[in-house]
Amino acid sequence: MVTSLNEDNESVTVEWIENGDTKGKEIDLESIFTLNPDVGPEEEIAPSPETPPPPITTGVKINKIAKVRSFVPSNQTVTNDVAELLYSPPLFSLMIARRKSNCVKEVEKLQEKRERRRLQQQELREKRAQEVDTTVPNYEILQMIRDFRASLDYRPLTTADVIEEHRICVCVRKRPLNKKEMTMKDLDVITIPSKDVVMVHEPKQKVDLTRFLENQTFRFDYAFDESTTNEMVYRFTARPLVETIFERGMATCFAYGQTGSGKTHTMGGDFSGKNQDCSKGIYALAARDVFLMLKKPNNKKLELQVYATFFEIYSGKVFDLLNRKAKLRVLEDGKQQVQVVGLQEKEVKCTEDVLKLIEVGNSCRTSGQTSANAHSSRSHAVFQIILRRKGKMHGKFSLIDLAGNERGADTSSADRQTRLEGAEINKSLLALKECIRALGRNKPHTPFRASKLTQVLRDSFIGENSRTCMIATISPGMTSCENTLNTLRYANRVKELTVDPNQVIEGGRPNIHAVNQLDILDEEWLSISPQRDDLKLLCEQNEEEVSPQLFTFHEVVSQLVEMEEQVLEDHRAVFQESIRWLEDEKVLLEMTEEVDYDVESYATQLEQILDQKIEILTELRDKVKSFRSALQEEEQASKQINPKRPRAL
Repeated sequence: MVTSLNEDNESVTVEWIENGDTKGKEIDLESIFTLNPDVGPEEEIAPSPETPPPPITTGVKINKIAKVRSFVPSNQTVTNDVAELLYSPPLFSLMIARRKSNCVKEVEKLQEKRERRRLQQQELREKRAQEVDTTVPNYEILQMIRDFRASLDYRPLTTADVIEEHRICVCVRKRPLNKKEMTMKDLDVITIPSKDVVMVHEPKQKVDLTRFLENQTFRFDYAFDESTTNEMVYRFTARPLVETIFERGMATCFAYGQTGSGKTHTMGGDFSGKNQDCSKGIYALAARDVFLMLKKPNNKKLELQVYATFFEIYSGKVFDLLNRKAKLRVLEDGKQQVQVVGLQEKEVKCTEDVLKLIEVGNSCRTSGQTSANAHSSRSHAVFQIILRRKGKMHGKFSLIDLAGNERGADTSSADRQTRLEGAEINKSLLALKECIRALGRNKPHTPFRASKLTQVLRDSFIGENSRTCMIATISPGMTSCENTLNTLRYANRVKELTVDPNQVIEGGRPNIHAVNQLDILDEEWLSISPQRDDLKLLCEQNEEEVSPQLFTFHEVVSQLVEMEEQVLEDHRAVFQESIRWLEDEKVLLEMTEEVDYDVESYATQLEQILDQKIEILTELRDKVKSFRSALQEEEQASKQINPKRPRAL
């Protein structure tokens, strides 16, 4: 079936059904006319005045008459004699010329254009062959990108641009190609033509194996190209948030993206080999400005003290990076305020003090190999600058270097630890997005309990004086194209809500399968666990990323993590109780060494100790059995995850 005529390249688009699938391709008109001469334009043969027309036999005469009749409108009649007369060379040639004036001439023009274009393309190919190293893989794609970029009007971000005030600011930073990418001759498929636009040149292939580019455009608050320094990024992102914490507010700045895309470089500072210059990261730059603002007259009289904390969230657990990686508990007090029990706050007097703490924390952070990268940040690192006035919280600035977003795809790994890591990262990134959405819409409920990350940052997502900035870092290489697009889609989803909230549909269509699966789970656990309510809401609002099987897996993992914490807490309690039992038993045994000790008293006290032991140890044993069952459920749930996993965050 011919679906369209393409006048620009003198071709038609055709489609057909093959094995139930619709397929298509483009075919040039010349091939069409060769294969179907009956539909092609007739060649015009000029009559020769010296050559008389051939005699018309009876059969030929009938055909010629029919031919002539085809030139006459259907509402008119022509006799055979008139038709035969009209077939005389001058008249017939005139009619053929009239008929072909609108067809043949256009085809001839198209043929001329085609020939000219073929010559131009040949010249262009020869010219490109001289400019482009054809030994480079995908050199054709490279040339397409160069041609496209040549047509753009570049207006990059400069220090002269106005710093706009946003409650939620979303920006993108592109890093340059690294040594590994240049060695393998990877292509740069990211273009940042202006201060707020990012373009991805995604290579695609037609059904006829012709390669082409799909240029996808994203718009954000700011777009930083590969030449941008950390100082420049800081100027437009985190720097405007410093004033917020002096105004008794909460500020949050995230670095989000694939491992190796520049998150740690942006937040922690420049790398020189394996050594990092912490003084050039957003952590240190923010601290520098905090101490500068402390000297302003209005702030000086407040007598504010500056403290810093540095912790990581790994596989749903919190560890203090400034206290030998001590494990911390996250609890809600009676006022529903989240408290990180045991987290140490270090007082800092200057930027140098902050740098020392950053170096200590970075050396402890968890990292390791993943399915996507040889060296991946397996945890979320949270550095906080806290202002206190007479011991009370005045303002807080949280700066977060998130785990690599590609780790969210590791939920179906054969290794349990990797599965749990991936599940927590996947869930926390979804929860982070929804909390920012809730902040942008001033929603009454924020699903902060859905992950440990958003739980410890709860106070950053509530209140009118809360501001957030997300820096999405992207890799430029063609080999990272899929992860880059996932990062940009995630960031775009966040920013969509701050452009015009009235145009955003609340919630979205619920995931019927997921809701049904939730209904058959433990209703008692649901009723007493606000975390499960938030997780349910989170998955309903992200059904495109969360399949029913993955949703069930998140449910099982969440219950598993809670049970693990309970078992560990009870085990510690039993251990402490065992020490007391030993002391009591020691006293009893010493009593029996007396000549006339009270046997009745000895037996009674020993029986009491044994009864306590049996009761407490039996309770702990039952919890351990349930925990082991939960481990088996987790393994079974991981096997049910759809092989067609939702796209990575």
